[in-house]
Amino acid sequence: MLPSKVNIAPDILFQELGSETVLLNLENEQYFELNEVGGRFWELLVEHGSTDAVLAQMEQEYDASPESLRADLNVLLNNLVKSGLVQTE
Repeated sequence: MLPSKVNIAPDILFQELGSETVLLNLENEQYFELNEVGGRFWELLVEHGSTDAVLAQMEQEYDASPESLRADLNVLLNNLVKSGLVQTE
């Protein structure tokens, strides 16, 4: 189950580089690289903070099933939480 709210950790920088997004955790100086779809998830999380809003927007932009998008976002969020890049509620 996805959390309803996601907060970006305060010491995170991010930059789009071509089709990828690179995240830097300033606290531990670790990089995290996202592909184009992961970068779009990230951009929408920063903008909305709500997983429901992110999924609704992604369903409009990508030709993928809601279940597939939900599963992909869940995997991404788990990785981002483990890396200290986001906190969930």
